[in-house]
Amino acid sequence: MKATIYHNPMCGTSRKTLEMLRDSGCDVWIHEYLKDPPARDELKRLYERAGIRPRDGLRAKDPLAEELGLTRPDVTDDEVLDAMIAHPILIERPIVETPNGVRLCRPQEKVREIL
Repeated sequence: MKATIYHNPMCGTSRKTLEMLRDSGCDVWIHEYLKDPPARDELKRLYERAGIRPRDGLRAKDPLAEELGLTRPDVTDDEVLDAMIAHPILIERPIVETPNGVRLCRPQEKVREIL
């Protein structure tokens, strides 16, 4: 099975998820999103396919999220997506896509749902 992981090699959860994909025999394409951020439409498509809102994919614990006002209850999906594109560190990781779906793999065991 082919899989794409939106990966941060400095993140332990992301590294463990990548290991799980490889151990399951997946042909994995690694997208280091901090070096090469996804396009806005691509990120929106991934969240839609995962059945979550951009706010659910926001790394809200990052101080930048608070600084940019992204933790406000009235923040829109468009505001969150725009901030993520401008500051990819705000994208929660890892996101994995397979033919069976997309998951934000926190915890990493969520990847099993799409294998």
